[in-house]
Amino acid sequence: MSITEPPAIVGSLSPSRAGDYMTCPLLYRFRVIDRLPEKPSPAAVRGTLVHAVLERLYDLPPAERTVAAAQALLDPQWSRLLGETPEYASLFAGDDDRERWLAQARQMVERYFALEDPQRLEPAQREVYVEAVLDSGLQLRGYIDRLDVAPSGDVRVVDYKTGSAPGREFEAKALFQMKFYALVLWRLHGKVPRVLQLMYLGNGEVLRYSPDEADLRATERKVQALWQAIERSLTSREWRARRSRLCDWCDHQAICPEWGGTPPPVPDRRPGDTVRGARRAATDEL
Repeated sequence: MSITEPPAIVGSLSPSRAGDYMTCPLLYRFRVIDRLPEKPSPAAVRGTLVHAVLERLYDLPPAERTVAAAQALLDPQWSRLLGETPEYASLFAGDDDRERWLAQARQMVERYFALEDPQRLEPAQREVYVEAVLDSGLQLRGYIDRLDVAPSGDVRVVDYKTGSAPGREFEAKALFQMKFYALVLWRLHGKVPRVLQLMYLGNGEVLRYSPDEADLRATERKVQALWQAIERSLTSREWRARRSRLCDWCDHQAICPEWGGTPPPVPDRRPGDTVRGARRAATDEL
C-alpha cells in the first residue's frame, strides 16, 4: 500500500498577516520580511489583558464565573504582563492615565457578561493554536480564542474583539478572519464549523455567521490568490504602499514613500518559516 507524502510547505500565512497584505503590501513587507519592531499601543495591550482575563475566567468553577470574579483577575494579569514586558509601563503618562485605562478594561469585562453567561458554558478549548497545510503546500495557521463543541458535535468558533463592531460595509473584512479559521478546522477535521461568532466588547455587539462548504472553498481560493500575489512581490521585490485611514496608526510612516520616506533595502529573506512562533498579542497573529 502506498503512502501519500504530504505536500512540501511553500509558505505560511495567518489571518493577520493576510490582512496586512490586503491593507498595504509594504506593511506586510515591514512586518514579515524586514521584521521591523513596532511600539505597543494602549489599545492593543488592553486587548491582550482582556483576552487573558476571559481565558482564565473559565478556569473557575461555573458558579464562580461572575463579573466581580472576572474583574478581580485584571490586576494579577496586568502584573503578569508587566513582568513579561516591562516596557508596557511607559504607555501611560502617570497613575491617573493608567487607572483610566484599567477602568476601560473593567468595563469591557463587565460588558462581556451582557453578551453571554459563562456559568452555562464549558469551552472545549481556549487560546488554541491551529494549523493546516493546503494541497498547494501553503500552511495556514493562527490562534483561536475559544472553541465550543455542542453535544451534537457542532463547533462554534469564538473570537473576542475589544474594539467596536464594524459597519455593514466592513463586515466581510471582519468575517474573513473567522472564515480563515473555519477553513483551517475544516481541512483538519473534515467538518465545517456551525457558527462563527465575533464578540465586540467595545460596544457590546455580536456578529454571527454560519458558513458552508462553498464559503470555505471561496475562502481557500482567496487565500491562494493572496499568496500568489505575495510570491509575485517576493520575486519582483516590489512592495507597493497603499494609503488609507489606517496609516494614522502605522509605526512606519517615516520610511513609507506615501509619506515622503524611503524604505530600507529589501532583506534577502522569505516569510513564514515553518517553526511555530510566539503570538505577538492577543489581538494579533503570527
